[in-house]
Amino acid sequence: MEPDMTTTPAIYGRFGYTLALAERTLTAQLRQHLAERNVQPESWYTLRLLAAQGPRLARQALTHELEGSRGLNADSTRELLARLEADGLIRGDAEVDLTPEGEALYRSLREYIAGPTANLLSQFDVADVETTVRTLQAIADRSS
Repeated sequence: MEPDMTTTPAIYGRFGYTLALAERTLTAQLRQHLAERNVQPESWYTLRLLAAQGPRLARQALTHELEGSRGLNADSTRELLARLEADGLIRGDAEVDLTPEGEALYRSLREYIAGPTANLLSQFDVADVETTVRTLQAIADRSS
């Protein structure tokens, strides 16, 4: 049953727009920091997925996840994975892993990105950040 818009809290109407603005700000910051290290956001995302969901992540699952992200499709995902493999950062056929070089790059980028993220988020009450993360995670879990 659809909620009655006359009784729905006004903040609900601002949620999506505010989330989009925050995502744009965070993405711009991430892109800037990755560009300083000459890394494309899609490469970072792939390394992060493999670090979080690997080792031996099924190539089909990785491909599906990447194709579902903004800016990637079936062709660009194949090209991305081929480039990361040629660069010696990932390996595997049916199952994909980070190579030692890929693991080292992932750790280095994670540490490099953590500083600016902490600087930004430290401006807010940690309890508010925790609530925001829980809410966004719950939304993501319900949509899958």
